[in-house]
Amino acid sequence: MIGKMISRRLWAAPPLAERRLFSAVASSRFSSPAISQPSCAPPVHRSCTSVSSSAPENDLLFVDWTPSSPKSAEIPTLLQPRVLVYDGVCHLCHRGVKWVIKADKYQKIKFCCLQSKAAEPYLRFCGLEREDVLRRVLFVEGPESYYEGSTAALKVASYLPYPYAALSALLIIPAPVRDAVYDYIAKRRYAWFGKEDKCIVMHDKELLDRFIDREEMFGDRDEI
Repeated sequence: MIGKMISRRLWAAPPLAERRLFSAVASSRFSSPAISQPSCAPPVHRSCTSVSSSAPENDLLFVDWTPSSPKSAEIPTLLQPRVLVYDGVCHLCHRGVKWVIKADKYQKIKFCCLQSKAAEPYLRFCGLEREDVLRRVLFVEGPESYYEGSTAALKVASYLPYPYAALSALLIIPAPVRDAVYDYIAKRRYAWFGKEDKCIVMHDKELLDRFIDREEMFGDRDEI
């Protein structure tokens, strides 16, 4: 019962000014070394304080907090819902992301390149390695749900406006069948569509507003 009460509170969102502060804290946390955590143990969640229930649903945050020391416990990692973590150097994946951004006029979906440090808390939260997401894209829907492969792609479609949302009806197809097609294309995507050395989104700066790791990518660009 206590766990369910905490989960409900996780979806309360802070006002805009506080969200920017939370984003700054989260960005610094993303750059820190990964916290060691047994893969079999689920992360402990805590809700944010000073929140406003009237904030837009698209800006909700939830906390992945597994402190390794009293000092680190003071700075929780703030994760955002509906984040698609994908292979940022893959041309096919990049085309798919551009299509989603164009179709998602209400901006419900956010993005993160797998190759960025900002992806690490999401991988820890789901108990996945980078190699897992290289095989199958990851969609973190919220504090209690994440999806991979074809299911992740169709779950993303379910948040798009019609007629695109109708694609989610394909979820009725058994996952093994859908993933067989997905895996066949994924294994050959570099050979068929090519890849880059760094995240391709840097070539499309107008898309960066939808990326949770945009500050990190801008920093990398300044170093080059």
